[in-house]
Amino acid sequence: MAASLQIAGISKSFGKGSKAVEVLKSIDMDVAPGEFLILVGPSGCGKSTLLNIIAGLEEPTSGKILINGRDVVGVPPAQRDIAMVFQTYALYPTMTVADNIGFPLEMRKMPKAQREARVREVASLLHIEQLLDRRPSQLSGGQRQRVAMGRALARDPQLFLFDEPLSNLDAKLRVEMRAEIKRLHEESGTTTVYVTHDQIEAMTLGSRIAVIKGGVLQQLGTPDEIYLRPANTFVATFIGSPTMNVVAGRAAGAKGPFSIDGGELPLACPMPSQDLQLGFRPEHVTLNEAASWRGQVMLVEPTGSDTYVVVKTQAGIMTVRTLPQVQLRSGDPVGLQVHPDHLHWFDAKTGQRVP
Repeated sequence: MAASLQIAGISKSFGKGSKAVEVLKSIDMDVAPGEFLILVGPSGCGKSTLLNIIAGLEEPTSGKILINGRDVVGVPPAQRDIAMVFQTYALYPTMTVADNIGFPLEMRKMPKAQREARVREVASLLHIEQLLDRRPSQLSGGQRQRVAMGRALARDPQLFLFDEPLSNLDAKLRVEMRAEIKRLHEESGTTTVYVTHDQIEAMTLGSRIAVIKGGVLQQLGTPDEIYLRPANTFVATFIGSPTMNVVAGRAAGAKGPFSIDGGELPLACPMPSQDLQLGFRPEHVTLNEAASWRGQVMLVEPTGSDTYVVVKTQAGIMTVRTLPQVQLRSGDPVGLQVHPDHLHWFDAKTGQRVP
């Protein structure tokens, strides 16, 4: 049965006294049974440390970890009924695939016939039945990761933990394994916490996303909430590819215009007479020769289905998502028109969303 997970006031410091470094700062979040929670953020933000605390591989400085309402801080990892999949696979090189998958069951003294049946069931689920007699050295990276997942699945735990499991795979395999992990979660319904620094993985896999920076939870919400209403400029620019455009300026009045370096944008502002930052996605700005906001093309990046045009303006460098095969070259002058229905406003000092 899927477990609930509550992370209550978790803080973690390494070192003592004046040399102590606080890597997690009072993290609070609840994970519902069967939910797929993504922990995302830049390297060093504390997401893997938080996962290790949930697993019992690290002890928090303060706070509680409750699984199904039971505080497991101080409880050994083996007694938490969790399974963890690591970035480095961590397979036993001298064992076959079947033995690697079945090893946790053997440690639990499961009868051999029952264990073998469970291994075959998990191998079928992961489409690796033909690999059961091979050893890890005879497998590709994607196959090894499936075996590592199979070892976790075989235990049928109440909680799955993934620590950047796709980081060592090439781009094509990452896409395939993302789909596989999502399918497995939908079939098993097991509560899952998944760490990644890849915002594409976060958006495509998670039912909710926790964005962390510097040990502080910046925003917790569904992929749509994170993308459509980012809580601050960090979340706005971290989630989304290419990143959100952000331009600083001053609101002249509730009806605009918004004054920026090099001109004025005819946009209604949420707060008059205040320094603000305006954010807009590359798909919400178009190239328009009649627009008063001018710039110069720096780079044209065709991706097949779209083309991204990077434009240098007096207010900063902006990215525009356009149709494929756009006929532009570096140095061409262009006009930019921002769509008024898709604006994000942030306080210039704090970076927090307004209103």
